[in-house]
Amino acid sequence: MITRTRLAAGACALLAALAAGMAFPVGASAGEPTGEDAPKVDLVLDVSGSMRTRDIDGGTRMAAAKQAFNEVLDATPEEVQLGIRTLGADYPGDDRKTGCKDTAQLYPVGPLDRTEAKTAVATLAPTGWTPIGPALLKAADDLDGGAGSKRIVLISDGEDTCAPLDPCEVAREIAAKGIGLTIDTLGLVPNTKMRQQLSCIAEATGGTYTSVEHTDELTDKVNQLVDRAADPVVTPVATEGADECAKAPTLKSGLYTDREEFGQQRWYRVDVEPGQELRASVSVGADRAVNPSYGVLLRAVTVHGREIVRGEAAGNGRTDVLSTGLRYPKAESDEDDAAAEAVCLQVTNSFSVASGVKTTPGLPLELTVDVVDGPGDSDDVAAFGLGRGWWLLGLLVLVGFVAGLLWGWLSRWRFAIWRTN
Repeated sequence: MITRTRLAAGACALLAALAAGMAFPVGASAGEPTGEDAPKVDLVLDVSGSMRTRDIDGGTRMAAAKQAFNEVLDATPEEVQLGIRTLGADYPGDDRKTGCKDTAQLYPVGPLDRTEAKTAVATLAPTGWTPIGPALLKAADDLDGGAGSKRIVLISDGEDTCAPLDPCEVAREIAAKGIGLTIDTLGLVPNTKMRQQLSCIAEATGGTYTSVEHTDELTDKVNQLVDRAADPVVTPVATEGADECAKAPTLKSGLYTDREEFGQQRWYRVDVEPGQELRASVSVGADRAVNPSYGVLLRAVTVHGREIVRGEAAGNGRTDVLSTGLRYPKAESDEDDAAAEAVCLQVTNSFSVASGVKTTPGLPLELTVDVVDGPGDSDDVAAFGLGRGWWLLGLLVLVGFVAGLLWGWLSRWRFAIWRTN
């Protein structure tokens, strides 16, 4: 009896899994990566005087960084264009103005000559200040051009010493350009203040922060980030929404990025032909400290202001990204030359900040627009949930029913034989 129960449960699980697999529609092709441009990575290394400290595996922080870089250079994928930028490597003096300009391209971003890059790294010696903000601005220029993925990997053992140029604000400005650049940060033997600053830099661009205290950890993490740059990515297209529908830019299927002020409305337009379906989603990120309890609203309305459909989401401070979406299928028309309908998309947020927190630039906004052929009567995924999977589900149900009957008959026969014996 136990065996029969387990087999029945297994068959049901298999049936459910197969049916669920057929229920999901094929993903839309909007915004797929082309892979035409080589991915670019700029390794930004802190070479300030504090890198002389001997607290990583019995050696200096600089020695750990050099060893990690040599191993990373050996493992860098051929398709990745890699460069190395330093900060605090050249000026040993006390003049703040001069020290805060101390950033240089040690190895230019491009096809990697491993021997040349290793030779350049070997010449480094801990020297001066920690101008993180200026180094990030220059690194963004190093990666300028092309539509491939762009990534800055910042390795530092201390917070920036060149305020008021706040590196976190610099990261937000870089993100606001909409060039698809990600900054990942690694902190060597971090303290609280440095951790907060490096985390803020990473979060502003959708990157990651990692605390590192051993050489092998540094090597593994940098390798992961360089390898990640080689993965296919979708680079959002920078756009600028309007303050009303009539002035809104018309968007095609794709992935877009924008900036939205606190409590602001942004408008975009999409043309939807009869028989097509509009699918749209939006994500708004809190890249700075915000008050708890906030929301995001995405509405599809006609050019005359009548609401068609909406999607909304609310947050309570536990997440720094809020997303919502909507779908609008436009019915077929009996007229062959029926005009497309201009649908206006309105994005509104209710984020707010405490006094003292900067409100500019606006919050990062990412909008996905997909206009596809509308579902037919027989395979309406929105209505039935399974699309063309209905026939397979019916077949599986029939096969399961017949198999159950055969199994039941076989079990009764075996039980009868057992009683006879």
